[in-house]
Amino acid sequence: MDVSIVVPLYNEEESVEALYREVRAAAEALGKSWELLLVDDGSTDRTAARLREICARDGRVRVVLFRRNYGQTAALQAGFDHAEGEVVITLDGDLQNDPNDFRLLLDTLDEGYDVVSGWRRDRKDKMLSRRVPSAVANWLIGALTGVGIHDNGCTLKAYRTDVVKRTRLYAEMHRFLTPMMSLSGSRWREVAVHHRPRRFGRSKYGMSRIWKVFLDLLTVKMLLGFTTRPAKWFALLAAPFLAGLLLAFAASAYVQLTLSPGERYPLVFPAIAILCAFAFAHLVILGVFSELVVRMGDFRPAQTALSLLQPGGISS
Repeated sequence: MDVSIVVPLYNEEESVEALYREVRAAAEALGKSWELLLVDDGSTDRTAARLREICARDGRVRVVLFRRNYGQTAALQAGFDHAEGEVVITLDGDLQNDPNDFRLLLDTLDEGYDVVSGWRRDRKDKMLSRRVPSAVANWLIGALTGVGIHDNGCTLKAYRTDVVKRTRLYAEMHRFLTPMMSLSGSRWREVAVHHRPRRFGRSKYGMSRIWKVFLDLLTVKMLLGFTTRPAKWFALLAAPFLAGLLLAFAASAYVQLTLSPGERYPLVFPAIAILCAFAFAHLVILGVFSELVVRMGDFRPAQTALSLLQPGGISS
């Protein structure tokens, strides 16, 4: 199988048939073997019934049905798990992504990239409820990960299967898939793709998702950084306690110097200084031991990697 096309769907009964026709026409024009994986994310309308009808008349279509709504990330992960093609293309099921961009994605992927991400440069969505929050989220993702992608929320992407199969997604992590792959060494490129106004139904996204995206972004940043340099993260956690220790010590010294003879010395500032000192020392020690754990864990894989470089071995 050359190409697996994964489409997550939720309450898109009006667009399913048109989506299938457009994807089929675009996939057949590629001149490659292909399959279409339609993942129903627990729809409450007739989306599942429409998908069964399409699957029954086209053997290249497979359907994954969720018992309840788990979210787009889970739907994409299910598609990745069932994909059999050498390349996986993803797109939304609301007809806003243009399947005619498949060839652009594949041609760019053939230039030596592992991930090609679509960029909805001329986006056909509402300004305040969709485009402004998206711009803020993309800026935050770029600032925290260092991967400057204009449109992380565009589902229209192409991945090499051997790369995407190693990725496990949860929560709202599908938005950060390209930055995570980039930080793990995958080569990526962003290309401008077409975007169309929504024809049926209404958007499932809104301002309420900004907070979730922000929390997931912090989680991604913490996981990516913690697994390689845990001491740095424990140092960041310890910094406020060090500041509290210094301030409490300075306050204690000030009280000591300005205390009148015979006046009772208050213990509140020394107590705060001692608590902050214990917390600071505790976090620093945890960071040091975490570094030792990470380094010891990397020792044996390093030995194995070195053995692969011997004459007659294969390295990748």
